[in-house]
Amino acid sequence: MNTEHEMPQPQSRKPRVAVIFGGRSSEHSVSCATAAGVLGAIDRERYDVVPLGITRQGQWVRGSDASRYVLEAANLPEVDGSESSIVPPLSTTSAQLVELTPGHVPQELGAVDVVFPLLHGPYGEDGTLQGMLELSDTRYVGAGVFASAASMDKHYMKVVLEGAGIPVGPYTVITDRQWRTDPESATKRALALGFPLFVKPARAGSSIGISKVESAKDLAAAIEQAREHDRKVIVEAGIVGREIECGVLQGFGDAPPEASKLGEIVVDAATAFYDFDSKYLDEGNVELRCPADLPDDITARVQELAAQTFDAVGAEGLARVDVFVTDDGSVIVNELNTMPGFTPFSMFPRVWQASGLDYPELVDRLIQLALSRPIGLR
Repeated sequence: MNTEHEMPQPQSRKPRVAVIFGGRSSEHSVSCATAAGVLGAIDRERYDVVPLGITRQGQWVRGSDASRYVLEAANLPEVDGSESSIVPPLSTTSAQLVELTPGHVPQELGAVDVVFPLLHGPYGEDGTLQGMLELSDTRYVGAGVFASAASMDKHYMKVVLEGAGIPVGPYTVITDRQWRTDPESATKRALALGFPLFVKPARAGSSIGISKVESAKDLAAAIEQAREHDRKVIVEAGIVGREIECGVLQGFGDAPPEASKLGEIVVDAATAFYDFDSKYLDEGNVELRCPADLPDDITARVQELAAQTFDAVGAEGLARVDVFVTDDGSVIVNELNTMPGFTPFSMFPRVWQASGLDYPELVDRLIQLALSRPIGLR
């Protein structure tokens, strides 16, 4: 960590990168899988790497070898709380990570130059971890506090995008109070969107808690399922169109954000939508095409909107922008992910591979972007 509000100065040692993963959200195992990919790709000749896991209870521990966190149907990886505890820096006066092992004197692990936060979902991707890192003037990969928080909340993300003139699909929001005090009104607003409906926790990812609803009798159950993951629920109108994804990387210095080639998700008729199992456990019913076969003008429009979406929320580092391309050529932005799935097989690395930036190079670019970011007043 650098406690001066300036660019990092040349140093004789390798930059130390703390890779943080796990966390308290329902996407704990996905985060571990992402870490497995990144830890295996970081160039150890260039960087000193410290894996740091966060258990489902929020305990920080010393991480293990990357192979331990590979995601498989029979093995949902998890951070083990029996490892030595870690105390991260919480102020600008100390840049040291401290390891606490019962029966031993606390051990300093050295100062960290940059954090690579690979947490997905609440308590990590939503600005909470970013705020803690800001308190100690710690450089980190990815979006800052506001962009992380706004992008994690599907409601406010749409509000920001609408305010910037970016097209989004029809939706309604059902708050906890509305559902408890006036469920009939909330149901009426949702049904007015027409079928099919997609009912989602407002602040979750990896398709966890999402239901596709085809009839009114199934709506209440879908809302209750979403509420198991977030008390605020967003209901979106189904959009008939191709599901297209675009990676965005921050430019160095004053350069504008760069959009990747496009990827397409094609779900077979037997699969209702691109759910958790299809994403991570059984890809047999889903085809990820990259680059997507689209006309040049539509491709350019998607890339333009992806970069505008990145700038609209004030994102930094990286993002994946998901859109629908309808039969008439319209492009509708569905959402922006500030820490997209990042295993070597995820769509974000795939679109950059197709764009000429392989997985290790992509990881290195993100670290270099983080090392070059100013700290202090944002």
